[in-house]
Amino acid sequence: MSTGAVARRLGVSPTTLRSWERRYAIGPARREPGRHRRWTPGDIARLELMCRLTADGVPPAEAARAALGGGTGARGAVAGPTATPGGPDALPLGAVRPECRGLSRAAVRLDAPTVAELLEAALAENGLVTAWEEVIAPTLHAVGRKWATAGERYVEVEHLLSWQISAALHRIRPLPEPPRSPPVLLACVPGEQHSLPVEALTAALGQRGVPARMFGAALPAEALHDAVRRTGPRGVVLWAQSRTTADPALARSVAGIEWGLRGARARPALLLAGPGWGADAVGPRTERLYGLRSGLAVIESLARPRAGTGAAGAEPAAYGS
Repeated sequence: MSTGAVARRLGVSPTTLRSWERRYAIGPARREPGRHRRWTPGDIARLELMCRLTADGVPPAEAARAALGGGTGARGAVAGPTATPGGPDALPLGAVRPECRGLSRAAVRLDAPTVAELLEAALAENGLVTAWEEVIAPTLHAVGRKWATAGERYVEVEHLLSWQISAALHRIRPLPEPPRSPPVLLACVPGEQHSLPVEALTAALGQRGVPARMFGAALPAEALHDAVRRTGPRGVVLWAQSRTTADPALARSVAGIEWGLRGARARPALLLAGPGWGADAVGPRTERLYGLRSGLAVIESLARPRAGTGAAGAEPAAYGS
């Protein structure tokens, strides 16, 4: 593997790998013509051990000696079986892309600069939708599972990772909005603090030039009603992470808001996103969203309704992971 690929897998920066090679002789077993580094499985196993040790607070020099002593030398293969990937503090990722493992390792170490670097690389190389579905969301879910099984531990990991993801999403520049185009409103229901999926949807809409107004976490019901009346949106996305925050009565009231001149009144299409919503919240002019990619398709279809359909004529689909 190349140095960049190894760095993404381990959750460290390429600069850190080069520094470890220079200081502690933990380097690749061979180089290709042109002095390109190529890391073998044995090299990577040593680096994984060093990452686990440094994450546990072992000084880098001592961790390097332990990693090099675990095999036949700095250039040999590591002898014997290795420990469980990631060690006891590893997140339960399962079968995922290597970028997820690197991102999770950096988050567990609370290495904010590397987390930011890995997120930027994932977004640049894969695009927002694929990066969210295949790198960011699986890592977030793993953090949540680890936190749920470890008491109060790892809350700091979840907070740091969430903050860095939010910052990366906010750095995505939207396209200019079309003039006189009704926006899509996006908000979390009152009491709901989990806003990252809605932030991802807002950033993706901005990349497509779809006008969007994002109100973030725990928007009061009265403020939501006022925003709908003031903007006349083509659609309203309401996010609820859990059944305790989902409010079917609020959903019905938003779907019933009208504006415009008498005889030509309009209403928004209501799009319910998140695992908190049940079947009791779905009514007229209401759709469920179950995934970022298909949710984008639903919202974009509101801007281009088919002949004979209104804004709510789009087929139901997706956004809730």
